Amino acid sequence: MSEQYIVSARKYRPQTFDTVVGQQHITTTLKNAIQSQHLAHAYLFCGPRGVGKTTCARILARTINCENPTADTEACGVCSTCLSFSDNSSFNIFELDAASNNSVDDIRSLTEQVRYAPQHGKYKIYIIDEVHMLSASAFNAFLKTLEEPPSYAIFILATTEKHRILPTILSRCQIFDFKRIQTEDIVAHLASICAKEEITAENKGLHIIAQKSEGCMRDALSMMDRISGFTNGHLSYALTVEHLNILDADIYFQLGDILLSKDLAEALLLLDKILQKGFEGDVILNGFAEHFRNLLLSKDVRMAQLLDVPEEHKKVYFEKAQIIPGEYILSAISILNEAEIGFRSALNKRLHIELALIRICYLSDLLQPSDPETGTVKKKHHDPLTTTPGSTPAMASPDRSAALPPEPEPVIVQNISLEHKAETQPPVTQPQVAAVVQEVIVQTGGTFNKRPKLGRNILQEIHAQNEHTNENDEEKLTLSESLSGDMFKEYKDYVRHELKQMPIAAQLELMSIRHISDTELQIVCISEVNQIYAQSQRDSFMDFARNKTRLRDPSAKKEVVVEKKMSRLEIFEQMAGTNPALKTLRDALNLQLE
Repeated sequence: MSEQYIVSARKYRPQTFDTVVGQQHITTTLKNAIQSQHLAHAYLFCGPRGVGKTTCARILARTINCENPTADTEACGVCSTCLSFSDNSSFNIFELDAASNNSVDDIRSLTEQVRYAPQHGKYKIYIIDEVHMLSASAFNAFLKTLEEPPSYAIFILATTEKHRILPTILSRCQIFDFKRIQTEDIVAHLASICAKEEITAENKGLHIIAQKSEGCMRDALSMMDRISGFTNGHLSYALTVEHLNILDADIYFQLGDILLSKDLAEALLLLDKILQKGFEGDVILNGFAEHFRNLLLSKDVRMAQLLDVPEEHKKVYFEKAQIIPGEYILSAISILNEAEIGFRSALNKRLHIELALIRICYLSDLLQPSDPETGTVKKKHHDPLTTTPGSTPAMASPDRSAALPPEPEPVIVQNISLEHKAETQPPVTQPQVAAVVQEVIVQTGGTFNKRPKLGRNILQEIHAQNEHTNENDEEKLTLSESLSGDMFKEYKDYVRHELKQMPIAAQLELMSIRHISDTELQIVCISEVNQIYAQSQRDSFMDFARNKTRLRDPSAKKEVVVEKKMSRLEIFEQMAGTNPALKTLRDALNLQLE
C-alpha cells in the first residue's frame, strides 16, 4: 500500500525555532526567554494569516516541556514529552479553536482544567487560536484566570485581528507581532522543498508564486503543490503564469513599447488578445500600473531594493527606465490609477480601458514644451493620426485609405498676462477627458492692501496708503526663471507649513512652474485631478506672486481722486442721513457740534 499523501504545508511544517521562516525577531526572543527562565504566563501572537503564529506556539509549548533541550535551546525530539507531542497524545498541551468554542461555558471548562497541575512535565500550555472570536462574556470570564494563573500554566493566544481583542486582555499578555514573510525567504524555502521532492522549478516561477502569496507561506506551499501537480513535477515560469492566471511581464513590456511609439492600432489589438484570454479589465489596469511603478523605482539606484520582481526582469526595467522620461511615467501612473478607480462604475468597461491606453499613447506629445507666444504645445513629431497628400498614415495599414480622427489638443485653462488688466477673465471650463497634462497660466500683479481702520479720516488714510504703495512700485522685481522657481517653492512651503493644508501641499508637489516671459507664468499639472487643485489655488498663488514681484497697473495713480477733508458737522450729517435717530438723540439731549 502506498504511503498516504501529505500536503507540503503539513509535511514541512517547522518543528524547531531555527526552521521557522522569516520570523527571526520572534524566535530569537522566545529562545532567550526559555534559556534565561523568564517565561511569561500569557503570550499573544498576532499577525497576518499563514506566517507561523500557531507553529511558533506549538514549538514554544514543545520546547519548554522538553526534558533534554539542546545547547541551542531547541527540543530534543527523542524524550517522552517530545514523542507524545509528535503523536498528539500529550496531556500537557491543549489546543482550543475559539472560532467554534467561543461561549462562556467553553471558557469555564478551560478554567476548571487549569486548576489541576500536570502529572508529567513542568508546564500545562493552553493554545487558543483565533482568540478574537471569543464573545465579550467569554473574555470577561477569562480575565481573572489570565491575570493570575497557577505557576505551571502558560497561555498562548493567536489572532489575525488584534484590534478586536479587549484592552484588558492585551494588558495581561506579552504581545509578539508577526510580519509578512519576505518574497526572497519564501522563494528560498520553496526551492529547498522542491529539491527534497525532486521537483524541477525555475526561480522565476517560484518568485511569481511568492508574489501571489502576499507573504503567506501556507498559501505559497498550497500553490506550489497545485502547480506541480498540474505540470507533472515541472514548475516552469510560463506554466506558473498560465495556471495562476497572471499576465506575463513581457506583455507589459511589449504594451509599453507600443504605446511609447504611439502605435495605437497595435496597442488595441494587443489589448484584444489579452481580453480574449479571459483576463479582467481591472487586472490589466492594476498590473500595468504596477509595471510603470517598477519603471519609476528603476529611475534611481537607491530605490532598486523596492523592486519586487525576478532578477531577470530587473535588468530590463533598468534599461527601459533610462529611456522613458520621468514625467511620462508619472502621468501614465496617474491615468491608470484614475482608470482603475472608475472601472467598476463604467458601463462600457472595454471602452474605459481603451480610453486609458489612448491617453497614454499620446502622452509624449502633451508633455512637449509649449510656445510662449501662442500657448500651444510644440510638436516634435508628426501627428500619427493625420495624413498628408502623398504620405501613408503611421497608424493605418497600407491598404487603408481612411484617416483616423485628429489627436485632441491639450486644454489651456486660462491665458492671462502678468500685467494688470481691467477686463474680467472668462469662466473656467470643465477640463476635457482626453487631456492629461494640463497647463494653467497664472497672472501676477498688484500688491496686498491692508484693510483701512474705521475712523474719521478714512479717505485720507486710503490715499496715503496708495501713495506709499505706489512709491514701493519702483522696487518691483524682474520676473525670471530662477525667481519663478523660487517663488513657487516658497508658495509650496507656505501652504504646507503656514496654512498646514497637507492634501493641497501634496498636490502642489506634483506641479511645476514654467517661466514664459517677464509677464507670464505657467503651472504645469500631470492630471485632471491635479488641475482642479491648481484652479483652486490660482488666486492664492496670484496674490502671493503679486506680493513678491510688486507689479501693479502703472495707470493706477491717475485714477486716485483726492477729496477734501470732511468737518465733524459734515460727517454727522452723512451719518444722520443713514440713521435719522441720531438727529432725534441730538435734539433730545440738546447737543452742539463744534
